[in-house]
Amino acid sequence: MTTSDGGPSVDGPPLTGLSGLAAAPLVVRTTRLEGLGEADLLDLLPTDDPVCWMRGGSGLVGWGRAAEIRTSGATRFADADKWWAETTARAVVRDEVGEPGSGLVAFGSFAFADEPGESVLLVPEVVVGRRGESTWVTTIGAGPGPAPTLTVASPPEAPREVVFTDGSLNGEQWMSVVAEAVSRIGAGELEKVVLARDLVATAAEPIDLRWPLERLAADYPSCWTFHVDGMVGATPEMLVRRERGLVTSRVLAGTIRRTGDDAHDLALAATLARSSKDLEEHEYAVRSVADSLEPHCSSMNVPEAPFVLHLPNVMHLATDVTGVVHDAGTVSSLGLASALHPSAAVGGTPTAVATALIAELEGMDRARYAGPVGWMDASGDGEWGLALRSAAVSGATVRLFAGCGIVGNSDPEAELAEAQAKFVPVRDALSGQ
Repeated sequence: MTTSDGGPSVDGPPLTGLSGLAAAPLVVRTTRLEGLGEADLLDLLPTDDPVCWMRGGSGLVGWGRAAEIRTSGATRFADADKWWAETTARAVVRDEVGEPGSGLVAFGSFAFADEPGESVLLVPEVVVGRRGESTWVTTIGAGPGPAPTLTVASPPEAPREVVFTDGSLNGEQWMSVVAEAVSRIGAGELEKVVLARDLVATAAEPIDLRWPLERLAADYPSCWTFHVDGMVGATPEMLVRRERGLVTSRVLAGTIRRTGDDAHDLALAATLARSSKDLEEHEYAVRSVADSLEPHCSSMNVPEAPFVLHLPNVMHLATDVTGVVHDAGTVSSLGLASALHPSAAVGGTPTAVATALIAELEGMDRARYAGPVGWMDASGDGEWGLALRSAAVSGATVRLFAGCGIVGNSDPEAELAEAQAKFVPVRDALSGQ
């Protein structure tokens, strides 16, 4: 199996813009792949325009752009959803696999806030997927094209001479912002707010996105490693998965940094599970997700207590909320993501007050940080995570993001240390080692 770095050519113009489709519908064909074995899907990615959604060696990778829409503002989700419904209705699809993620799929990355920020939903020209023992390839274009031949691409180049500098606020300034937020919470204006900060990395040459993707996938196999249109990361948080009528949302809120000493980390996990500050923060996040999903579900399961999720650099309080959707015919997985966003895990409680305070105090544009990122198929099923442990890559410049949930008894120095820990995944992934 072979493929060139640029992927196969597909005749016809791409579909772009907020409205209107090209004259020709998309022609889609999915076939099973034999002989790929245990080869890492990431090894197939070209340098140009890769997309990725993977966890533990399974998932979807792709390249090229057969169609896309860019949206912004309060209607960004609805505009993208409408475009996708029109696109899928016109598509000619031959799917010989029938797995979640086969057939016509789109990858998306959405802005955190209504303004500013641009969101994108794009359809690659080639998608390779793996689920369990099944592996497949999908080709998408404005007309029938040649079946791609797949080979391992050239190895990615490590970033060179990476220099890190403070972003919008330095540590002292950001701690002052946290202290102000604690004061507002103490005054009764709100219960919780999530405040983020950024770090800027500059390399000697444009970043080969495959390098951080491979590092993140290897170091954080229990997270969802992603890249869509310059937004790259490894998120531990599944905002919403919808698959054949079942919906799942993993809520993370409450964090403690790991030390590397297993015995000490077990003691820290027990401390986290009893922490009133972290349990309070977690309760707000779970409640906001359950309240947002309830109108779409005929039944739901919300565990009474969280579990501790162990990651290489931190531990989180986590809860998996599950349900059975009753409106799958009218509300897509992207529609569910829109209903959930912003949850208390990335915004705060009450939502409107918290997001207004973020805009007032944070001092930076989040862009697509902490917004939904993931994929959706023609049936509307899909997986949407939150773009956490993430960065925006533009040529040789990378903006890393990290956020912390602030409640009434938050300590600014502790929150700064937590933010530093959350920079670690992407910061390490940019290392040339």
